[in-house]
Amino acid sequence: MLLKKFFAGSPTAARVAPFLIFLALTSLQGQLGPASAYWVYFAKTLVGIWLLWEMLPFVLEARWAFSGPAVAVGVGIFAVWVGVSGEWTTQNSLWVKLGLSHAPDKPATVWNPNEQFGSGSALAWLFVVTRVLGSTLVVPPLEETFYRSFLYRYIANQNFLSVPLNRFVPVPFLATAVVFGFSHNEWLAGICCGAAYQWLALRQGRLGEAMTAHAITNFLLGVWVVTRGAWQFW
Repeated sequence: MLLKKFFAGSPTAARVAPFLIFLALTSLQGQLGPASAYWVYFAKTLVGIWLLWEMLPFVLEARWAFSGPAVAVGVGIFAVWVGVSGEWTTQNSLWVKLGLSHAPDKPATVWNPNEQFGSGSALAWLFVVTRVLGSTLVVPPLEETFYRSFLYRYIANQNFLSVPLNRFVPVPFLATAVVFGFSHNEWLAGICCGAAYQWLALRQGRLGEAMTAHAITNFLLGVWVVTRGAWQFW
């Protein structure tokens, strides 16, 4: 009830606070022992559902919408995500190449519940299903609300509600795509992703198609990770 009152009284909080809370929980994954990477993700997903329940009444532009372009963008960005690869396309390698970081002594830990809990175990499947459903149904509305409804418009004008969602402004468009891209390890694919989702939001003046495209991309990526063993994408 208190959170709903907070969101009702602040359009900024309704669009920013849920994303920041979700991000803070993400930073705890793996910090409380190896198994916490999975249990914290599980808890984060439940918290994300609650946050959406609390925020969505006050973010009217964040309603799921289905269209042909949304499906095409979702599938296309999935293809870009798994198809773009090279020494410069992930942050892990980019910073090393630029001399801003050193190559790690050992490979980074990969989010793979089969390794942690045993291949095919009930816990492994619990966390796989949680990750697929969380990234498909919880992450898209939280991220699209923050990046498309708040950040893009705030860069254009601090009175962000005065900026229509269908108004194209070059600097916010590029800046939001870059910020979105570098919030992922696969930064190059992420920038393409952010630009494509922003285009969908601009096209209709709402977040629905961008949320749907984002959900399709994440769902297909989840299926790819599990069926191909491409755990590096998680």
